[in-house]
Amino acid sequence: QVQLVESGGRPVQAGDSLRLSCVASGGTFSSYVMAWFRQAPGKEREFVAAISAKTSSTVLHDSVNDRFTISRDNAQNTVYLEMNSLKFEDTAVYYCAAGWAWPNRRTYADAYIYWGQGTQVTVSS
Repeated sequence: QVQLVESGGRPVQAGDSLRLSCVASGGTFSSYVMAWFRQAPGKEREFVAAISAKTSSTVLHDSVNDRFTISRDNAQNTVYLEMNSLKFEDTAVYYCAAGWAWPNRRTYADAYIYWGQGTQVTVSS
């Protein structure tokens, strides 16, 4: 059983930067594909970014591709989401997830097995 704990979410102004962290415990972190999803009020959970286990290859949603970066530190069992030039529409609860789907289905929430509780990011325009 893997436990995921996100942190770093807070209220910010449009244009600000923020780094989210997700620490994993209870499993072999380096073997998991790690991803970030987000859910805004009244909307479905959507894919943000994912990073592969072996090569740290990354994929990001088109809406954040030029502003967000996902990275991982296997020695620290941590995955990060660096968010720059934040926009009002980035407001959401951000969730960390772990699974094994790569490359197929890596952007699908149901491909991930373990989930964190989420961290709130609020961007004021």
